[in-house]
Amino acid sequence: MGKFSRLFLIGLFAFGNSFSAAAQDSSLIYLKRAELLYSRVWNFYRTPRYIGLFTENFPSNRSDTLTYFQGSGVKEKKVSFLWPFSGMFSATNVLLKIPSERKKYLPYLDSLITGVEKYRDTSRSPPGYQAYPVQFEKADRYYDDNGLVGIEYMESYFNTRNPVYLQRAKEVFKFIISGWNNDLGGGVTWLEGHKDQKPACSNGTATLVALKIYQGTKNPYYLNWGKKFYKWVYQNLRDSATGIISNDEKLNGDINRTFWTYNTGFMLEAAVSLYKFTGDKRYLNNARSFAAASYNHFSKTTNSGHVSLLDMPWFLTVLFRGYEALYNVDGNPKYVNAVIINVNDAWKRQDKFGLLYKDWYGSKNESTKSKWLLDEACMIEFYARIAIIKNENLLK
Repeated sequence: MGKFSRLFLIGLFAFGNSFSAAAQDSSLIYLKRAELLYSRVWNFYRTPRYIGLFTENFPSNRSDTLTYFQGSGVKEKKVSFLWPFSGMFSATNVLLKIPSERKKYLPYLDSLITGVEKYRDTSRSPPGYQAYPVQFEKADRYYDDNGLVGIEYMESYFNTRNPVYLQRAKEVFKFIISGWNNDLGGGVTWLEGHKDQKPACSNGTATLVALKIYQGTKNPYYLNWGKKFYKWVYQNLRDSATGIISNDEKLNGDINRTFWTYNTGFMLEAAVSLYKFTGDKRYLNNARSFAAASYNHFSKTTNSGHVSLLDMPWFLTVLFRGYEALYNVDGNPKYVNAVIINVNDAWKRQDKFGLLYKDWYGSKNESTKSKWLLDEACMIEFYARIAIIKNENLLK
């Protein structure tokens, strides 16, 4: 038994008989998975030449074309773009929620803070985080990327109470709202300087940044902004036919009815937060509606007989955050359990480096394919979150 297991078991035994041995065993399994995968990602993706940064893929041959940008695809570069980097930021913050893991992962958080600051651009006003580190080039600044940074700076603040992290989150939010305008009744676009669409991702992350800053400060300015962003997404992008969130609204008013799990996930988590902050049960009803609608739309019954929710791994991670938030309020395990079954399947498929397949269900052979940083990082977060859900005493 390794050092982690011994220390963790000691911490569990200290809680006495308030939870079952089965809960202990199950929780430990998931936490061990999170730790193993974290170690693998840290060892394989880190770039010693560029302190604090990661590669986009492993193995990295810089031949992949990345398609998650405005316009044409971009070739893989020396280090990762900000979006996949953020996956390790969020995974670390979830592990830090577990008291027995804090001492181990605080140095990792320090390294990640060093890394994320390399994306911070102060040459344009207000300061914001660009898609690629400033030491290499000037790059676009995406509002959804900045939302992810703001969310994780607030999670870092909750984990450490370091006021610098709170200040960085406030700075991020200032950058985001600099993009707010009254076209389509409000909201922000996808990235600075482009006015072709207002997407759920940018406005959903903005909602959560505002609400998390409110949680940390109790300043009503941020609660009001959170409500304002939430209202815009709900009114403009909630699809009446499915009950979930559409991808974006074009500036001519056309709705892009492409559905991804994460867009509904952001709103689900935000609805739970607004209910907790205001006591208004309309938000709780919205959260339950988002949970049921997303489950109905994205799930299918597999040949093995269990329900699977289908989407990109990181997108499902964001939806899972919303399911977890709702579960913590109403105790209904239906939605978190449906995702946990899928995540169990994912662990069964690993390459020779111990990295997980993007396809959790074995329909593709990915044994020799390079693995994307974000696909691996989000799985760490999944397993850490499930460890906490399986044994809520981990947080005590």
